Amino acid sequence: MAKDKYHELVKTSLENDGWTITHDPYKIMLGKRRGYIDLGAEKGMIAAEKENERIAIEVKSFLGSSDLDDFEDALGQFLIYWKALKIKDPQRVLYLAVPQSYFERFFDDAFFVETAKEFDVKMIVYNETKAQIEQWIK
Repeated sequence: MAKDKYHELVKTSLENDGWTITHDPYKIMLGKRRGYIDLGAEKGMIAAEKENERIAIEVKSFLGSSDLDDFEDALGQFLIYWKALKIKDPQRVLYLAVPQSYFERFFDDAFFVETAKEFDVKMIVYNETKAQIEQWIK
């Protein structure tokens, strides 16, 4: 399984943000096939809560020749993993990790902002040069 260019940077960014990486990768069945979401992570909640917050993260570098093609591929993969998580681990929230430069140039178009909202695509916007999460889009 090939890792995206920024896999380790996103992993470190999450750890720097207080997350514990629990899966690298997070293996999941897609019907009869095996899939691999890039990362699984947990973060302890306040003492009054009974459960930890659990997420799965699909890391994307978006380095292809077409921003649109990259988004189409990422959206399709996101939706397939979302469906599989809904069955296997419904408490875990799926996020698409998106580099800040791509987010700024692609999501300046209201059509794609609305498309992401329509499909409930949650995103982690990460800085490609620092191990830092810039934005959580829920």
